[in-house]
Amino acid sequence: MPVGREEIVIRNKQRIVVKVGTSTLTHSSGSLDLRSMEKLVRVLADLSGSGREVILVTSGAIAVGTARMGLDERPRALRMKQAAAAVGQCRMMHIYDKLFSEYNRTVAQILLTGDDVEDPVRAEHLKNTFTSLLELGIIPVVNENDSVSSAEIETGHHKVLGDNDTLSAIVAELCGADLLVLLSDIDGLYDRDPKRDPEAELLRRVTELTPEILEMAGGAGTWRGTGGMATKLSAARIAMEAGCDMVITNGARPEGLYDIVEGEDIGTRFVAGRKEGA
Repeated sequence: MPVGREEIVIRNKQRIVVKVGTSTLTHSSGSLDLRSMEKLVRVLADLSGSGREVILVTSGAIAVGTARMGLDERPRALRMKQAAAAVGQCRMMHIYDKLFSEYNRTVAQILLTGDDVEDPVRAEHLKNTFTSLLELGIIPVVNENDSVSSAEIETGHHKVLGDNDTLSAIVAELCGADLLVLLSDIDGLYDRDPKRDPEAELLRRVTELTPEILEMAGGAGTWRGTGGMATKLSAARIAMEAGCDMVITNGARPEGLYDIVEGEDIGTRFVAGRKEGA
């Protein structure tokens, strides 16, 4: 049977950005969920070994730092949030480096602020850094630099990034990624709130962000995370306009990434138009 054009495009996808949320990476206490991290790392290392170019956008620094510092709850003062981010980021990269090394993969840390992606010169240098790392088979591990930027952790008048869903979409756009996958604590986009309505249906494919689709966005999830469906739909808009498919799926099953990169209906796929020249 001849292979369809859409299937050819999916099979040829090489550059993948995977964003993992705080609630997937940590226990309710804020401590790292090492089992979840190990499962995710194993799949990403395997995808990298298969020839795909993998970029990981990770949340969790403040939650992990809060637990590491022995605090009972997430700090309220900005300076303490930034201190927690500094502690947590160090801890997370140590674990990522250790886990990826077990699968013979090398990682690199990239911490971003809004200025890094807004300024054309800095953005071009950043793009070149990503390209060089990926050419060497290195997996960039990306997070917002919360120790110096308050875009996500403190409400402000001007935000470029603001949350890691948006950050991952901007990274996907910057790097010319073919696929962005948001791993969260939800299975995808539902037509109604599944926590309130057991009859809610999961949408498998979205080809256009209509007003009806946008109205399905809810609020943020647990205290450990900052994003909700609204930020994910915002990320979908950025990705789709850049010609990059985006998938929302449950991070509890990272093995689903294998099927996602093959175009299977896992979670909700936001289908972008084909890139020019593709």
